[in-house]
Amino acid sequence: MASRIALVTGFEPFGAHRMNPSLEVAKRLDGVEVGAHRVAGRVLPVAIESLRPRLETLVAEIDPAVVVSLGLAAGEPVIRLERVGLNLADFEIADNEGAIARDHPVEPGGPAARGATLPLRAISEALLGAGIPVRLSTTARTYLGNAALYTLLGTSAAERGVPCGFVHLPYLPEQAAALLGTGAAGERGPWPSMSLATMVEAVRIVVAVSLGRR
Repeated sequence: MASRIALVTGFEPFGAHRMNPSLEVAKRLDGVEVGAHRVAGRVLPVAIESLRPRLETLVAEIDPAVVVSLGLAAGEPVIRLERVGLNLADFEIADNEGAIARDHPVEPGGPAARGATLPLRAISEALLGAGIPVRLSTTARTYLGNAALYTLLGTSAAERGVPCGFVHLPYLPEQAAALLGTGAAGERGPWPSMSLATMVEAVRIVVAVSLGRR
């Protein structure tokens, strides 16, 4: 019997961020019905060593019909759909376990890149039709979001033809306000943001389109 579960993952807070919108979205979608499918919202560690085992465990336990992994893109003004995961981990900041990868392969011996298998163009059109700003992005850069996408595309779910991909999200308004309050935005801003409700609806649409339900 085909799986009736859509897996949505978000990352825990990291660095100077006390919140992570990707985790908040995953939590709010957990248990939500999208057509005949139920969403399972789960958390990923911001740790290069723990990431692969966590993703492999989730895929094995849930046997999902689609996997949408989420992450924060600081300063991004729109929903960002990632097209390619690179076999490269090169961190600007340490992960939550203190590791700083430098020119390190995500998967030693793996291909240089893997392409996301979500229907990204259809998702983009659906989001724009719903009034939600979005753009297609060539790569997810080289931090943990990229590592998650690359790893996910090498799991048994991807091998079975399950649509898999990664979506970057903007700051929450309260995060942008906190940056403005500390003066950080004046140094590196502006800091665009998006409401949690809009991000939740955006990811629901991502799941629905990927399942052919919208």
